[in-house]
Amino acid sequence: MKIIAFEYAGRRRLGLVQAEGVQVLEDVVDIEELIHLPERLQVDSSLPLLAVEQLVLLSVIRPRRNLFCVGWNYRKHFDESIGKREGQGPETLPEVPTFFTKATTTVASAVDDLPLHPELSSKLDWEVELAVVLGRGGRDIPEDQAMAHVYGYTVANDISARDLQRAHGAQWFKGKSLDGTCPLGPVLLTADEIANPQALRISCRINGQTVQSDSTANQIFPIARLIAELSRGMTLLAGDVILTGTPDGIGAARTPPVFLREGDRIESEVEGIGCMRNQVFGALSAATSSYRIASLNCE
Repeated sequence: MKIIAFEYAGRRRLGLVQAEGVQVLEDVVDIEELIHLPERLQVDSSLPLLAVEQLVLLSVIRPRRNLFCVGWNYRKHFDESIGKREGQGPETLPEVPTFFTKATTTVASAVDDLPLHPELSSKLDWEVELAVVLGRGGRDIPEDQAMAHVYGYTVANDISARDLQRAHGAQWFKGKSLDGTCPLGPVLLTADEIANPQALRISCRINGQTVQSDSTANQIFPIARLIAELSRGMTLLAGDVILTGTPDGIGAARTPPVFLREGDRIESEVEGIGCMRNQVFGALSAATSSYRIASLNCE
């Protein structure tokens, strides 16, 4: 299933994306509610099929607790961030994942204008990621059973304030948690729709220029390992969101470094899932983004 969240008649609704249009689901407004429903979903028969282009897209998931995130999980990104800085190479790849969290207030939709936060940061950076949404919780989940806990996948961009990220005792939380800096969407694709989540192309474009491009095949720790490691001694819940890491090509690692500026357009895409289209503004009241037109792809 391909699920979207949108505003309809002043209310948040969920819908199933079909070839002929969007079917509105009955009496559910959040993915966590959907997860606990029986297999047969109820469609609101009182509403017609809707065209995606006529909808105001909302964030596909509203997590109830912090998003779990993974640092340095692509080989080339590890090298550009750590290996280059410390003279290390691929032979010194980490033995365990690096975890951190982002606040729930970071979440935005796939078409939202994003705040640049110029009063706090001059080094806002992009990080496209594949995000995993859990359908079953658990603790000490064995790696060979971990994928059975996945409900679906979506696209994320872990936009990061690099100066704040390094200014608070090397703790990343503040620099990763500015309001409105983690768009999620445009859809949640259920796990049965993806044959192999470790073979997806992932990319980010800034103003039409490709800045990140890789495959989830190059993750150091695959999704199953991440779930197993994260759940060791810590209970995961249905509805939890895990951002699985970003490829190389971040702005901070470029020579010279490049960071987001007023009006920059960000396209974040994962093969088979869809593409988010966001624009950044210093003052959202002055936003004039043409990216607000609802779309599930970047074509």
